Amino acid sequence: MMNIKTTLLYLFLGSSILLFSQTQKSSNSNLDESKTGSVILHQNLPSLKGYPIAPFRDTLFFVYNRIGSFNAENRANAITSRIVLLYKDPFFKKDSLRLSKSDFGVDIVYNSDFVVMSVTDLDGKTIGTSNFALAQRNLAIIQKTVLFQKENNAVESLLKRIGLVLLLIGLVIVIVFAINKLFRWLRLFLIKRQDKYFSGLKIKGSYVFSPQRHLEFVLRIVTMARIVVLIFTFYISLPAIFSVFPETKAYASTLLKWVFSPAKAALMGFLDFLPNLISILVIVTLFRYLLKAIKFFVDEIQKGQIKIEGFYSDWAKPTFNIIKVLIYAFMIVIIFPYLPGSNSPIFQGVSVFVGILFSLGSSNAIANMVAGLVITYMRPFKIGDFIKIGDVSGTVVEKTALVTRVRTSKHEDITIPNATVLSSSSINYSANIGENGNGLLIHTKVTIGYDSSWKDVHKALIEAALRTDLLEKVPAPFVLQTSLDDFYVEYEINAYTKHPNEQPLVYSNLHQNIQDCFNEAGLEIMSPHYNSHRDGNRTTIPDNYLDNGYKPSSFNIKVNK
Repeated sequence: MMNIKTTLLYLFLGSSILLFSQTQKSSNSNLDESKTGSVILHQNLPSLKGYPIAPFRDTLFFVYNRIGSFNAENRANAITSRIVLLYKDPFFKKDSLRLSKSDFGVDIVYNSDFVVMSVTDLDGKTIGTSNFALAQRNLAIIQKTVLFQKENNAVESLLKRIGLVLLLIGLVIVIVFAINKLFRWLRLFLIKRQDKYFSGLKIKGSYVFSPQRHLEFVLRIVTMARIVVLIFTFYISLPAIFSVFPETKAYASTLLKWVFSPAKAALMGFLDFLPNLISILVIVTLFRYLLKAIKFFVDEIQKGQIKIEGFYSDWAKPTFNIIKVLIYAFMIVIIFPYLPGSNSPIFQGVSVFVGILFSLGSSNAIANMVAGLVITYMRPFKIGDFIKIGDVSGTVVEKTALVTRVRTSKHEDITIPNATVLSSSSINYSANIGENGNGLLIHTKVTIGYDSSWKDVHKALIEAALRTDLLEKVPAPFVLQTSLDDFYVEYEINAYTKHPNEQPLVYSNLHQNIQDCFNEAGLEIMSPHYNSHRDGNRTTIPDNYLDNGYKPSSFNIKVNK
């Protein structure tokens, strides 16, 4: 089978060579005829120097005279190059060449607008014929030569172009193979050394990117880069392949323009933007160091190293945030004219549109931000304080520009908009628990009948307060008699605590101790309305507080006669 294929190949090559040699001989004979005629004419003109028209190495005819500023040599070179252009035209047709009269004489014109050469009256007289006859002869020579060269080189040129295309395709395959192998090696290299190069990304001790996520992110970038390189390789190879054939050469330039025209425009735009970019970098650097200088003084004020009368240390950070926003806004105003497209009406229209949307859609947010700023400088509470806003009581766990978060004694986190905080009254139970304050005054009331000594009641209440944990011994607890009602006296025990966030526990313990102390003192906490019917009934005091010989009193019955 292999021998048959080889034999057929040799037969095809042999026949092609034989056909080419026969065609070449006929061509040479035709050219020799025209060349002989030209030489004979040239021999009849010993006084003038002729310049040959030889676009394909064989002389077609001679040019002896000049036209205007073109001497004979320049004319010959120009005519030669135009004949070569006719040969390179893939859509050349013999009938497209014709004669046309002009001011100089007779022109040989291609497609009605391309003048190949002009034949003047002087050219005809030099040869010994009319300019029209000379133009006809030259037209026939040009037509025959161009057609012959096209027919002669068609198969050979096609084979060369096909071979070149196959070579380019093979080169592209090799490049694609090398690119894939390179990126495969790069992936394996990164995976094997992931412990060295991918430690993740941490912010304040928390992983934003774990090491595994970091590796996956980089591998995705490598994959995208591989795809981009392959697409670019394929895209660049297409113009190279299209440029091989004259029929598709226009597509090659079009494809290249699609890529290189935007790339050139982007590059030129970037180069034009470089002076503005340098100005922007200088402005940003100056403002950055200005903020660093302000931050230094803010930190010193916050630490208490620098004291300003009437300016509290907890104002330092929010004030710095306000100054930072103003400085950034001023910096953007300065930078804006240097940005590309800042003078564009579309850019300005989009900026106005975004500003309107922000203004209309963020009225509540801006109100909360302003309220948060006012609350900061009012200083009604700080983080960690136990407060009451409206019906919500709890510890402040977070203060932001928009909301305040409170954690109740039941561990419920409640978010309150700053505008609501500002419009509502707030109670701060932690305002006086510092070193210079006595603490929060805890108070609760009991009502005791008039038959109990107020001194014994005071003593029992104070003892109950002294027994209660988280209540201060100094200042000492005290009792207030807040009212004298029809059936009882209202007593109020007051004691200081520096643990306002533990109020539910403090009140519970205090109430337990009041019960114990009153029982120990023999004081009954009971509604006096019920006491008016108590003759003969057992007391409500627990048994362990009563004497061993306790007996309920008998009913008192009074008989009226």
